[in-house]
Amino acid sequence: MKFSDRDEGDAAGALDEMQEESDAVSLCSLFAGSESFGIDTRKIREVLGKRELQRVPMAPAYIGGVVPYRGEVLTAVNFRALLDMEDNSAVSCVLVLEDDEGAERFGLAVDEVGGVVTVNRRMLEENPCTLEARGKWLFDGAYKMQTGLMVQLDPKRLRPSRLAETGLFKQCVTGATDASTDRR
Repeated sequence: MKFSDRDEGDAAGALDEMQEESDAVSLCSLFAGSESFGIDTRKIREVLGKRELQRVPMAPAYIGGVVPYRGEVLTAVNFRALLDMEDNSAVSCVLVLEDDEGAERFGLAVDEVGGVVTVNRRMLEENPCTLEARGKWLFDGAYKMQTGLMVQLDPKRLRPSRLAETGLFKQCVTGATDASTDRR
């Protein structure tokens, strides 16, 4: 059976549209200082908004504290600490993230949560080879947006248990080494 040129063009257009839809990913934009980051919206369980975190004594600097959530107590990761930014004494905005298996639910404390941005996953650029080890661990790459770069984050790598395993984020709030028993 022969398709007319018009049918072939329509089929190609429909195929392109399907590929574009499957390549589209929705990112929740979030900010630390003036830097813009994004997390796939499917990985975010809820945005709690501005919350005051309860500090945890002797916790590594990347643990911002704990926050109550629906009858549970969630550990909240301080994103500014992961980026080696100066601590912001203001109240943080907390996102509740959950890994794919649902095994670990935790909070991510950021300066601000923006809106949802839809990007083409093919436009994700790899991390530069000059990026330091912490950045390579935290960032999946970046999208060039009209307002600047939006760095994509992988929530699996932001889990408190994974951060402890890497050895890249081991400083306490006071600057001493942390009190964990893991001394590999």
